[in-house]
Amino acid sequence: MIHMRPYDAFETKNVKFLVQKQVEFTTIQITQTGFKKSILDATAPVRAFFKEKNVHDYEQQPQGPEHKRLIDTFILTESAKYFTKTSLYRPITKKGDPRLWVNKVRDIEFLKANDIFALIAHNGLLFAVNLSSVDIPKVCASLIDTPLKDLILELSIEKKSASEELLGLIQDRMTDWMPSSILADTGIGRTVESVLGIQMNPSKDPDFKGIELKSHREASKVRNTLFTQAPEWTISRLKSGKAIVDEYGYIPDGYKHKSLHVTLTANRPNQQGLGLLVQPQLGILEADEFSLVVLEDGTFRKIKDVAAWKLMQLHQRLLTKHHETFWIDVETKHELGCEFFRVSEILHTKNPIPSQFDVLLDQGQITVDFLLCRDSGGDTYSFKIKSKARALLFPQSEIYNLRSM
Repeated sequence: MIHMRPYDAFETKNVKFLVQKQVEFTTIQITQTGFKKSILDATAPVRAFFKEKNVHDYEQQPQGPEHKRLIDTFILTESAKYFTKTSLYRPITKKGDPRLWVNKVRDIEFLKANDIFALIAHNGLLFAVNLSSVDIPKVCASLIDTPLKDLILELSIEKKSASEELLGLIQDRMTDWMPSSILADTGIGRTVESVLGIQMNPSKDPDFKGIELKSHREASKVRNTLFTQAPEWTISRLKSGKAIVDEYGYIPDGYKHKSLHVTLTANRPNQQGLGLLVQPQLGILEADEFSLVVLEDGTFRKIKDVAAWKLMQLHQRLLTKHHETFWIDVETKHELGCEFFRVSEILHTKNPIPSQFDVLLDQGQITVDFLLCRDSGGDTYSFKIKSKARALLFPQSEIYNLRSM
């Protein structure tokens, strides 16, 4: 697995500025070999970004040069822009590992080996900015209009207008009592999305113009789902949900086949002896089997691996799904066998901190639910956070009290 080097101080300043302006992007480090051969690995975060932005889906792309795809791209410097193409392809060799290359980077001396650049997707185009050499805050603070400054301003305004539009829709449509579409745990969320004209969203993408919606009853103490993500089977001892159910599942009342509906936490193993182990030095999160006997130091002895996730991939899922989120609290009442609700408060969060995700996993504030069935497929692995811990993961937030609006 290829790891990008840490940002230096100059690059960190650029990244923080883009995040503050709510500009969504992915980053790539150009290696010596990549610069020499005009080839770069499309890493997991890059592939996830392209898929989320409907730029390209490597999983659907056949191998071979005849299936190469070219995306119109602008290279942005501090004062100018240059039109080019970005090549996206999967070679015949090396198992078809996803590749990309931004053409003309040598012609205009856009970057050099070991630089890190950002790719921004907007209106079907890609924009490339060298984070190692372009002073983005300086460009945007200048009185001179440049293509880079114009792009960042446009993206920032779009983000602000989307949240204002969403808040207005909720105020107009959901501050009076209305019936829930179904009497179930998911009824409120489904109704909220329906009223806003949003289709049910089991996908990895946010719900409303890049903003994720999470609705729950005000009096409910349930955990909030952050996202779902299957383990990385290539680094797991057990290679599928079926294999996990075979080894640790049980047959519930009324079922004919084994299932496994359990919560895993780093605090303590569950009844099946399953728990979580955060391994930041290895870059992985493990689901392991532990002894149910508490050791003298208060810990549990690990017996064997079960499955694993790469922390980098989980961080990318978090950043993609919750770049901006409305956590919607509703108050409810029951009349004539029907549940009615109205929105009372919204917590508007932005820009989660990936390192805090690891800490909260280790503290048991973020847990993983296995919903696995031996014969039906459709297994889910849900990462959930306790409501009180949200403020520790999302540092930028606003509260809209709709009772007073």
